[in-house]
Amino acid sequence: MMQPIKEVLLFLLLAIFSKATGTKDYPNSRYSMPGDGASYCLSWRLAVEANNVRAWRTVPTQCLRYVESYMIGGQYDRDVELVVEQILSYVNEVVLSGDGMDAWILDVDDTCISNVYYYKGKRYGCDPYDPAGFRAWALKGGCPAIPGVLVLFNKLIESGLKVILVTGRDEETFGQVTRDNLHNQGFVGYERLIMRTAADKGKNAVTYKSEIRKQLLEEGYRIWGNIGDQWSDLQGECTGNRTFKLPNPMYFVP
Repeated sequence: MMQPIKEVLLFLLLAIFSKATGTKDYPNSRYSMPGDGASYCLSWRLAVEANNVRAWRTVPTQCLRYVESYMIGGQYDRDVELVVEQILSYVNEVVLSGDGMDAWILDVDDTCISNVYYYKGKRYGCDPYDPAGFRAWALKGGCPAIPGVLVLFNKLIESGLKVILVTGRDEETFGQVTRDNLHNQGFVGYERLIMRTAADKGKNAVTYKSEIRKQLLEEGYRIWGNIGDQWSDLQGECTGNRTFKLPNPMYFVP
């Protein structure tokens, strides 16, 4: 009779331990995640930002609340501000030539202006990307400035750098609305806004942006820095003297 009692006691102890640790398995994950999955989602976001997780299509559904809290709860803004501090520290060390050819490249979407309100409707990236939906959103021209980057933008211009904006948006569809959106949000005084043309159709972001940077170098510009929220903004050829990655756990652009 003692053996069954021991087995029952062992079962009860394991049940109590499991409840205490809060461990539960999620069907879409290879991992067992503690509590509400915050530890897993923190690790997932770190892996995404480090580019260890690639070509992902959607945010794990169990990380919806985590990403929402990250994006609108203050941590995203603090992370951007820290990156901006590092950029400004570097900019202060740059010695400009004075010939007007010292340049800095900035991406546009989720680097200068934010699409977080659009992605709120897509459950912060848990739902698949919807090209038609994003087109309708972008054509409204209501993307707000990312505050820390707007401060940086103005300081780059004040320093004498030529700020060149390079975006994957196409000129024909989004040209004027993007210029108006940027202007209305305070992005005034940049050297040039470069957008996709018909000749760029079908090129992935790395190829397209590499070709733009190469063209700028051929024109005589010196690219001191390059900022984007996607690794594809910063990879490829002619990336510049320094690259800086802004956080974005909501989507991946190859």
